[in-house]
Amino acid sequence: MGNNNPSLSRLSLISRHIGSQPHQLSANYAQSFSQIQNRRLSTSQSINMSSQPEHPALLIPGPIEFDDAVLQSMSHFSESHVGPGFVSTFGDTISMLRKLFQTTDSSAQPFVISGSGTLGWDLVAANLVEPGEDVLVLSTGYFGDGFADCFKTYGANVDQLTGPIGGRPQLSEIEKALKSKRYKLVTVTHVDTSTGVLSELEKLSETVKSVSPDTLLIVDGVCSVACEEIAFDAWKLDGVVTASQKAIGCPAGLSISMFSGKAIEAFKARKTPPGSYFASMKNWMPIMQNYEAKKPSYFATPSPQLIHALHTALTQILAKPIAERFAKHREISDKIKKAVSDLGLKQVAEKLEDQAHGMTAVYLPETVKATDLLPKLAKSGVIFAGGIHKAIAPKYVRFGHMGVSVTDPARNDIDKAIKALTAGLADCGYQKA
Repeated sequence: MGNNNPSLSRLSLISRHIGSQPHQLSANYAQSFSQIQNRRLSTSQSINMSSQPEHPALLIPGPIEFDDAVLQSMSHFSESHVGPGFVSTFGDTISMLRKLFQTTDSSAQPFVISGSGTLGWDLVAANLVEPGEDVLVLSTGYFGDGFADCFKTYGANVDQLTGPIGGRPQLSEIEKALKSKRYKLVTVTHVDTSTGVLSELEKLSETVKSVSPDTLLIVDGVCSVACEEIAFDAWKLDGVVTASQKAIGCPAGLSISMFSGKAIEAFKARKTPPGSYFASMKNWMPIMQNYEAKKPSYFATPSPQLIHALHTALTQILAKPIAERFAKHREISDKIKKAVSDLGLKQVAEKLEDQAHGMTAVYLPETVKATDLLPKLAKSGVIFAGGIHKAIAPKYVRFGHMGVSVTDPARNDIDKAIKALTAGLADCGYQKA
């Protein structure tokens, strides 16, 4: 039977043409495609038209709202993960991460591996600590506790300093612990999304390096990278692990991390093999180094589409001075926290210096249940998250304010959310005293 569908006919012609070219698409062709796509994306952005279907504004502590250009990057045609076009994109992406983390140290090593932020914990626990070694975990909530569990899985001896709910361990406590035992490393959750508590890194690093200079300082930056300041070199950090779906503004599926030369040397000095195969730095380090040098390499298959999305997200972030991005997140955070206070509500993180700038955890009035409020917010076109800290879970909600919801002036996500929160509380019968 003949084919009278012109679209299918064109597709057939394209398929035959591709089939007659068994070699890989050239880097030039891939680059041309990317340039054409970027011109289309910039055109669509310039007239403030979103290609996304209408949907509630996702204002949870991750995943966050994504820019059109980032999402459209994922529609890139299928390509080989060792082809010249993808190798070039991945290499540039790894190099851009150095700028995001603010490091110029050539001995520092970035990693981009398929997985969630939790994979970063495994990278640290499987490679930088050997069974029986001592680790100090500074916990400000649910995710600090989770990091401690990860270390125990790999056989480390774990001591934990836990701050009060809504607070963090103090430097005097940390200094005392460091003097009591020789720790292989200290970990801190920069922003724990269960409480909205922000941990201070610069003075913590000074304390660790002063009291125990051989101890590595590792940061869980899943909910802080790209919205909270992280000066990797200046603050002498040894590792920061994060993920794609939070303030970086890329769909979930990538574990992203940076480790210092000191951390890499500690890995190389191991007496036993890493406790993981997939999360082994031995397996991944040459892959990352080759890609950054624009050389094809293989250990496990990456996601080209997610890497393209990350490349676009990082390009957007680095188009302006990174300090401006941090300042904008602080500005919007202050606006939200003032609105919360004006409503007569309190934050889980009570002290100003303990409050994150990419999210806010808000205690509800005693007369309002999260299970009543959250559906009302959703009907108003806003999605908040419920509480997850086991001691206070029913008593609070979490408002995420990161990425394009903060930085894109064409959006009204934040004002919409404040308005919805005000109306939702009133619908639940709440009146400020």
